[in-house]
Amino acid sequence: MNTLLFPVILAGGKGERFWPLSRKDRPKQFLSLDGSSRSLLQATADRLIELGGGWDSLWVITSSQIAEGVRQQLPDLPSQNLLIESEGRDTAAAVAWTSLEIKQRYGEDAVIGFFPADHWIADQEAFAHTLSAATQLAASTAAIVTLGIKPTFPSTGYGYIEQGEKIGSFNELPAYHVNRFTEKPNRETAETFLSTGRFSWNSGMFVFRAGVVLKELHIHAPEIIEPLEQHGPDIYPQLPKKSIDYALMEKTTLAYVLPVDFGWDDLGDWNAIERLLKTEETPNVELATHVGLDTQGAIIYASNPEDVVVTIGLEDVVIVRDRNVTLIVKKERTQEIKQILKILQSDSRFTDLL
Repeated sequence: MNTLLFPVILAGGKGERFWPLSRKDRPKQFLSLDGSSRSLLQATADRLIELGGGWDSLWVITSSQIAEGVRQQLPDLPSQNLLIESEGRDTAAAVAWTSLEIKQRYGEDAVIGFFPADHWIADQEAFAHTLSAATQLAASTAAIVTLGIKPTFPSTGYGYIEQGEKIGSFNELPAYHVNRFTEKPNRETAETFLSTGRFSWNSGMFVFRAGVVLKELHIHAPEIIEPLEQHGPDIYPQLPKKSIDYALMEKTTLAYVLPVDFGWDDLGDWNAIERLLKTEETPNVELATHVGLDTQGAIIYASNPEDVVVTIGLEDVVIVRDRNVTLIVKKERTQEIKQILKILQSDSRFTDLL
């Protein structure tokens, strides 16, 4: 049985909540948001190729709009390992197509892992230890393994996984059958989840054998897998747009969870920058040249180091300066950036801002 992990980076997202830094020609996964020189996509590739197999075992699936950018960001990625979607159809189609391609090349026992391109991981050693455990479980069991992040607060922005019966330990990490997946709960429900100790955040990272997931897709999502098998990727625009959670994970009886803790953030919006970089010694998070008076709790970013951001009497705001756009928003309303983008899309004067 093949125990080499074939990691797949899901790199088709837009990252609209990081606008104006994230735009059509420069989506979130191409950005460096932690002050380093490596983009989120490059950092994801860095930690995955270290798990074994090198570049030859790494795959990326992305959209036609940004495929050239992926090539520029990852010049060592073999061209045959880059799958380009003609039209984005969410993660279920991406998982199905990539799994078919890897099965054709390496067989149905090939162990595949899927990883979003825009996550932040703090502890690479713990991450590698976890992936080794997940690979062992997937190689030895008809299992679709998901990594559950041990929650640190009652988040209402993440989905949750309830662990059921313990099935054993892999690489000294306990594994459980999944009782259920729950979408983003209200705060009271999230607090109840945490009090039980049985719930993890849904990280969106999965590990399984190619043959196992394809069989389960035939059972639970034939409208996706069957057209792909019959017609290949040319059928892509006609596939239903569904997430892998909705199409498969919420339905399969083969879902298992490894509750893990390696320092994780899905970098959902600008507030994530504060979680990564805020220190007790500084009143603000500043990735810009900032001169402030009575300003605290602010997140300030400027892509041009020559731009100077000056603030007076501000609190709990996000200020982003990029090219010809300045965004100023209260931190609790960053989720509404998507609504602003819809307004901009409807006005031809602003198409170059998207």
